Amino acid sequence: MIERLIGVFEKANKQFLTSDHDLLLSKVSERTLCGALMLHLHNIIQKTEFSEYKVDVEYNRNKNGKVKTHVKTIHGPNDIVVKINCDLIVHSRGKNINQDNLIAIEMKKSDRKPEEKDSDRLRLIALTKDSYDDIWSFDGKTLPEHVCRYVLGIYYEVDFKHELIEIEYYQAGQKIETKEIKFQEVIPGNQ
Repeated sequence: MIERLIGVFEKANKQFLTSDHDLLLSKVSERTLCGALMLHLHNIIQKTEFSEYKVDVEYNRNKNGKVKTHVKTIHGPNDIVVKINCDLIVHSRGKNINQDNLIAIEMKKSDRKPEEKDSDRLRLIALTKDSYDDIWSFDGKTLPEHVCRYVLGIYYEVDFKHELIEIEYYQAGQKIETKEIKFQEVIPGNQ
């Protein structure tokens, strides 16, 4: 499933980069970039076996409208529970108990503080793990109290200065791949 989800994301991302390149050239906010990417991701997902899943920006609710919670740090004795507000997610909104969460995307501009970037990466590690504390196990009947079990996590960093996008893929709490895309490869007339 991970390969299919990466393929869905990459197809949506290519459409986003080629059709909304003016947003990159204008150096707009992360929120605007996420919104534009969301539209392309939604359109691609609707044509796949994942068509019943929804694409949401900064979604923060769990089943029955309860605010989703998330463990910010996954290592050490001082783990704390904090509200999560991931930039962009693909999920069933609690409808598919067996696999509610498919893709979590965190987007950052390269000029953001390293601590902010590291926080997003740690969040993706936690979100893609099967459990937060390595004790909870999925019973197939109820959604977990904390958000986890995303099949794919994506860290998406936009570097306007160097006209570069860095993408990191996460699976099962681990970074599995890093890619770089140069604006000139996808933006027409940007040489």
